[in-house]
Amino acid sequence: MDVLTKEQRRKNMQNIRSKDTQIEVMLRKALFAKGIRYRKNYGELPGKPDIVLTKYKIAIFCDGEFFHGKDWDVLKPRLRNSNNSEFWINKISKNQERDDAVNKKLLFMGWTVIRFWGTDIKKNTDECVRVIEEAIFDILVEDAMYEE
Repeated sequence: MDVLTKEQRRKNMQNIRSKDTQIEVMLRKALFAKGIRYRKNYGELPGKPDIVLTKYKIAIFCDGEFFHGKDWDVLKPRLRNSNNSEFWINKISKNQERDDAVNKKLLFMGWTVIRFWGTDIKKNTDECVRVIEEAIFDILVEDAMYEE
């Protein structure tokens, strides 16, 4: 049962952003501080990645736990007991399918795809940056091997 009125829930949902979310901004600031330059919400790629390192062909997505279904095996049964459960289960399932399709398209195009959960960015921003730095390093090493 929803504890908010319909109008309160509507206002809440209207305030959910698709760009420049708190987690995106946190990660971008950390990358910028490390000297890593990026494009944001890059519309020329499938899925319009939140952060793109065009120089290295790395697409980064900052996914919210609810809308992208983190721990789906736990969340799905809980949603069954909620208001509008069919809508939410369908929406989140479609989001997951779209995420998988976007990942496959980008990989096929030769891009490296990195996805972070929002809580991981909030709690371990430095670790997320380290993952990105390692991906850059791997790409540079691979490129150097091909040049030889």
